[in-house]
Amino acid sequence: MDIARYFIERKVTSWMVTLILLVGGILAFLSLGRLEDPEFSIKQVNIITQYPGATPSQVEDEVTYLLEREMQNLPYVKQIFSTSTAGLSKLSVEMKDTIRGDTLGQVWDEVRKKIRDLEEQLPPGADSPRVVDDFSDVYGILYALSAETEGAFEAHELTTIASDLGKELALVEGVSKVTVSGAQREQINIEIPRHNLVAMGIPVEQIAGLLNEQNVVSHSGFVNVGEDYVRLSPTGEFNSLEELGLLTITSAQTGQTVKLKDIAEISRGYMDPSSHVIRHNGRSAIALGVSFLPDVNVVDVGEHVRDKLQSSMTLVPQGIMLEPIYFQGDEVEKAVNGFIMSLVQAVVIVIVVLLVFMGLKSGVLIGMILAITILGTFIVMDWVGLALQRISLGGLIVALGMLVDNAIVVTEGILIGLKRGKTKLQAASDVVKQTQWPLAGATVIAITAFAPMGLSPDSIGEFVGSLFWVLLISLTISWFTAVTLTPFFCDLLFKEDIAAGEDEERDPYRGVIFSVYKKILSVAMGHRWVTIALLVSALAGAGYGFTFVKQAFFPSSLTPLFYAELRYPSATNLETTQAKAQALEQKLADDKRVNFVTATFNQGLPRFILTYMAMESGYNNVQLVVRTHRVEDIDALLNDIHQYLSDEQPEAHFTLRKLQLGPGGGAKLETRFSGPDADVLRDLSEQAKSVYRSDPNLEGIRDDWKDQVKVLQPVFNAEKASELGISKTDYDSALLTQLQGQQVGAFRDGTKLLPIVATLPERERDSVDRLKDIQIFTNGTYVNLTEVTERFDIIWENPVIERRDRQRTITAMADPHINSPYNADQLFKRTRDAIEAIDLPPGYSMEFGGEWEDSNMARENMIRLAPMGYLFMFVITVLLFNSVKETLVVWFCIPLMMIGIATGLLVLDVAFGFMGFIGLLSLSGMVIKNGIVLIDQVNVEIRDGKDHYSAVFDAAVSRLRPVFMAALTTILGLAPLFLDPFFKDMAVVISFGLGFATVLTLVAVPTFYVVFFNARKPAATPGD
Repeated sequence: MDIARYFIERKVTSWMVTLILLVGGILAFLSLGRLEDPEFSIKQVNIITQYPGATPSQVEDEVTYLLEREMQNLPYVKQIFSTSTAGLSKLSVEMKDTIRGDTLGQVWDEVRKKIRDLEEQLPPGADSPRVVDDFSDVYGILYALSAETEGAFEAHELTTIASDLGKELALVEGVSKVTVSGAQREQINIEIPRHNLVAMGIPVEQIAGLLNEQNVVSHSGFVNVGEDYVRLSPTGEFNSLEELGLLTITSAQTGQTVKLKDIAEISRGYMDPSSHVIRHNGRSAIALGVSFLPDVNVVDVGEHVRDKLQSSMTLVPQGIMLEPIYFQGDEVEKAVNGFIMSLVQAVVIVIVVLLVFMGLKSGVLIGMILAITILGTFIVMDWVGLALQRISLGGLIVALGMLVDNAIVVTEGILIGLKRGKTKLQAASDVVKQTQWPLAGATVIAITAFAPMGLSPDSIGEFVGSLFWVLLISLTISWFTAVTLTPFFCDLLFKEDIAAGEDEERDPYRGVIFSVYKKILSVAMGHRWVTIALLVSALAGAGYGFTFVKQAFFPSSLTPLFYAELRYPSATNLETTQAKAQALEQKLADDKRVNFVTATFNQGLPRFILTYMAMESGYNNVQLVVRTHRVEDIDALLNDIHQYLSDEQPEAHFTLRKLQLGPGGGAKLETRFSGPDADVLRDLSEQAKSVYRSDPNLEGIRDDWKDQVKVLQPVFNAEKASELGISKTDYDSALLTQLQGQQVGAFRDGTKLLPIVATLPERERDSVDRLKDIQIFTNGTYVNLTEVTERFDIIWENPVIERRDRQRTITAMADPHINSPYNADQLFKRTRDAIEAIDLPPGYSMEFGGEWEDSNMARENMIRLAPMGYLFMFVITVLLFNSVKETLVVWFCIPLMMIGIATGLLVLDVAFGFMGFIGLLSLSGMVIKNGIVLIDQVNVEIRDGKDHYSAVFDAAVSRLRPVFMAALTTILGLAPLFLDPFFKDMAVVISFGLGFATVLTLVAVPTFYVVFFNARKPAATPGD
C-alpha cells in the first residue's frame, strides 16, 4: 500500500485524523489522573500474635516457629522475616515478584486460611494471630489535630473530634478510607488500697466475677402480650461510674458487705504506658489520615477534602487546630506542574533546534508532528489508565528527541527528492516506501530496549514501568504520524519549485559541515585498522574510567521534609524518651527555617507516602518528621541537629535521613549474620560494627537485636506455694494486678467498650521496693508474696530475636555520616574487605544488605530480562537487512556508547544510580536505530548500482543530517532533566552516551562496513 499517496490525496481523512489527535489529546490531558510518584505494590503481609507473659525465646519457639513453618508451605512466599519480643510475635511475609498486585487479595485470603487452621496448635494463653494486609495503604492527606493550648482538651475529646471529622471526610467522592492514629486508649481504673483488700478478705477475682455477671448483655427471651410477641430487655448494666461504684461486694471471710466505691477509687483514665503518642509542634495531637481510591485525580479529590474540612470546622470547638503534615494534592500539583513545564521547555528546545538546523518550514512541520504525537499519547494514556506523574512525564521528556526521528528522516527524504526534481507526491511516496519498514523496525528496537523496566515484576519495575509504556505508546504513534501525516503536511507546506534553477545532478550535500565530514570519513575509511584501534583504545579507557564512577540507588526528594530517628538505650521508658525528644522538638520549633515538627513515639505515622518507613516499635524510639520552608535549608539544619544530638544526647543512636525517591529504605549499609546461637551472632555483629566504627565517615552504627536488657526474675517456690494452695497463675496474676493492673471487666460508653482495670493506687506501686508488700489471696486469706518467693534475680535477655527465612539473623547497620564526602556505595567498598575477613564458625553465614542489596536485586531483575530483549532486537535487525554482516556492523557500535557515558559521569561528578542503569540499557536501542537508518541507505545506494565503498560513503553523507538531528534533539530535549535529581543520572547517561555514540557511529559504521565487506576505494570516489 502507498501510505503517503493515500494520506496526501485524501485530505479530509488526514485532517480528520489530525483533529482527532489534537482535540482528543487536549481533552485527555485535562482528564488524566495526577500523582506525585507512580504507585507500586508492597507484596508483604504482617502476622501479629500476642502471647502475654512469654519471654522472647518462648515467643520464638512456641509461636513464631509454628507460623513460619506454616507460611513456608505457601507456594507464593519469597522471604519470611520475623521479630520475637516479650509477649509478641510479628511475621512479615514477602511474596514472590511474579505475584501480580491485583491478585494479592486472593493470596492474603489464603494466608488467613492457613493461620486459622494453625490456631489450635498455638500454646495456651496465646491470642489468635492477626493478619494485617493493609499496612501499605497510603494516606496521602495527613492532618495533625491538636488543642491550641496544651491541656485545654482531654485526649478522648480530641479523639472524638477527629473521629467525627473522619466520618465527614469518608463521604467525599474519591476517598477510600479515613484513619485516626495516636488516640489514647481510655479505660476505667479501679484503684483499691492493699489494706482494704486484706482487711475485707476480698480477692480481685471476686470483683471481676461480680462485674462480669452484672455488667453483661444477655438474651432474656420474649413474652406473649395479647396478640403481640414482645422482647424482654432488662436493665442492670452500668451506665455511669456512679452506678459502677454501687456494686455490692460480700466478703466470704467475714460476711460483711461493702460498696465498691467505699473501698476503691473509681476514675476514668488512659492506658499507661500509651501504645502510641503523637506530638505536633510540641502539642499532643491526633493524626487524621485520608487515602484515595485508585485512578482518581488526587489534586481534585484533595480540593474536595479541603472544602469538606472547611465546611465541617463549624462543628469543631474553638481552640482546636487542624494542621497538615502532608497534603498529597498540593505536592502532586507542584510536581506535575513542574514536570509539565519541563516538558514544555523540552518541546521548545527541540523545535528551536529544528528551526535552526532544518529551516522554518521544516522546523514548523516537525514541531507540529511532535505536538500531535504527544497529544495522541495522552489519548492512549487516558484510555489505559496511565496517570501523569514523575515517571510517565519523565518518559515523555526522554522520548521527545526520538519522537521526531522518524519525521526528520521522512522530511529530509522528501526535501532531497524535491531538490532532485521529483514532484511532492512522488518524493513523499518514494521516501515512505523506502523507509517505512526500516523505521518501523528501528522504532520497535528502540521500544524493546526499554522493555526490561516495563516487564520487571518487582516493585522497582512497577515504580518505573510507566516509563516503558509511555515510550511504547509515544514511539508507536510517532512512526504512524511520520508515514501518514508528515507527507500530508509536507505536501501542504513545501513547493515543487524548490529545485528551480538547480542542476538535478548537483550534489545536495555541500557546505562546510558536509565537506569536513567527508574528509574525516575518507581518512577513517582509508585507514580502517588505525580507526578501529583508536576506537578500541578509547573504549578500554572508558572501561577503566568507569571504575571511578560513584554508584548509587535512588536520590533524595526535593520535598522540603526529612526524618530524625532517635533510639535511646533499650530499657528507656516512654516518659524519659518523651522528655529527651521534647528538648530537640523545642530547638526545632524555635528555628525559623522549620515549618513544623511532628514526633511519633513507639509507632510510626500512617503511611503518608509510599516510600515512608516507620521506625520499629519500642518505648525507647521516637521518629521526628520535620518540614522546612525551603529544601535548600535541609543540609544546614541536619548539620545543626547532628551537632546538638552529639553534644547533648550522646547516649542516643540517631539517624537523619531525607525523604527518598523510589523504593528502598532502612540503613544504607547492612551486614547480616545467620546461625543458631544468639551469643555467637552478637559477637559476629560486634565485629562488623567495629569495622564500621573504624571508619569516621560512618555513623548510626547499631544492630537490630538491640542491647540486652535486664529482667527482674522472682524465683517461684513451687513446693511452698503448693502447700499454701497458690498456683503459678495466682502468683503471676497478683504481680500483674498490683503493679500494672489487670482487666477485670468492660464498661459500655455508647459505641465504645472501655476496659475496667483493677490495680493499686500509684503510691503503692511506684517503686520496686513495693514488691515485698504484694499479697496473694489463697484459702480465704492473703499471703505475702515473699513467702512463696525464694529470691529475686537480675538476668539479661535479648529484647528482640530476629529471624530471616526461619534462621536467627542479626543485622549490623550503619549510615554515611551527614558530612561524609563518600556515598553509601563508596563506603560499602571501603569496609567490604574487612567484613568479609571476619571468621565465621561452622553453621553460620554472612551476607550484605542495605542499599547494595536493593540496587543489585533491582538491576538483576532488569538484567534477567535484558538478554531476551537484546535477542529480539538482534533478530529484528537481521530480518530488516537479511544479512548477518550488516547486523554485526550496527551492533559493534553499541559498546562505543560507554565512552560517552563514562566521560559524562566523571566530568559532571554524577553518581551512576538505578535510573542511569535504565538509561544504559535503553541507550542501545537509540544507537541501533541510528545504525539501521544508515545501513538502510547503504542498501539503497547499492541497488542504484554503486560499489560497496562508494555506497557506504554516500549513505553516511546523506544520513549525516537526519542522524545528527535525531541525536541532537534527543540530547537537548533532555536538558530539563539535568535539574531533576531523580532523572539526572539517566539524562547524563543518555545525553553523553548518545552524543559520543552518534559521532562515532557516523565514523565507525562505515569503517566496520568496509572491513566486513572488504570494500576497496575505487579509483575515483565522492569527496575526492
